Amino acid sequence: MDINFEDIGYLQHGTTRQQQAFRVLTTYHILEKLEKFQPLLVGTIPLNIDIEGSDLDIVCCWNNEDAFTDHLFQAFGDMEQYESRKTCIREERSVICSFMLEGFPVEIFGQAIASNEQMGYRHLLIENKLLNEKGEHFRKEIIRLKEKGLKTEPAFATLLGLEGDPYIALLKLET
Repeated sequence: MDINFEDIGYLQHGTTRQQQAFRVLTTYHILEKLEKFQPLLVGTIPLNIDIEGSDLDIVCCWNNEDAFTDHLFQAFGDMEQYESRKTCIREERSVICSFMLEGFPVEIFGQAIASNEQMGYRHLLIENKLLNEKGEHFRKEIIRLKEKGLKTEPAFATLLGLEGDPYIALLKLET
């Protein structure tokens, strides 16, 4: 099924967990608070391959790392278990902010790359296509591997027999 992942409205009609995610994101105006940073919900919850403890992953694009970090603190600094750190991932400056919200771990990931060009969003689109093509048994196998401790991209790579870095290998499946 084709889903417009740039609009979280689809969550309203999804699984119980997706509906809960929609309610939390909208009640607390999470995406609105991040609006000027091109926020996109990515990760496992949109794809219905989440497991217990899966977080709400939101990718963002910033032009000024310090201004983004300051904005995150002002918007979410009072949230339970708030943490923020700056790091370098695949040679890209990155900001990662996390907190808890009504039992949901939330992770906001920002880079100076358009949100829809970041690996997290690109993986979401590829994984959605694969899940649609390969069906329910494949989806359940992804969940089984995740429950055994694999991260999402390595789980896909394992089932697909992809070699090398699973995060890069998956990107080779883009059309």
